[in-house]
Amino acid sequence: MKEGNLISFKVIIDEKGRLSTELSFLPEDQVTKIFSDVYTQNYIRNILREGHYKLDSLHSYLEQQLQAL
Repeated sequence: MKEGNLISFKVIIDEKGRLSTELSFLPEDQVTKIFSDVYTQNYIRNILREGHYKLDSLHSYLEQQLQAL
């Protein structure tokens, strides 16, 4: 079975000690190209939607905090 990353959230520190965050999602238009079963497509869309709902605000909050440092 192959695996892929649907949602990725990272807090990164570089070699100079700078912190940043990274948030990425599988693009919506790729869902039907990757998953052939309609049930699975709906399941993945729901996961992506909930991920955005929970993680977008966390990502924004952390970015604001890091910029203030």
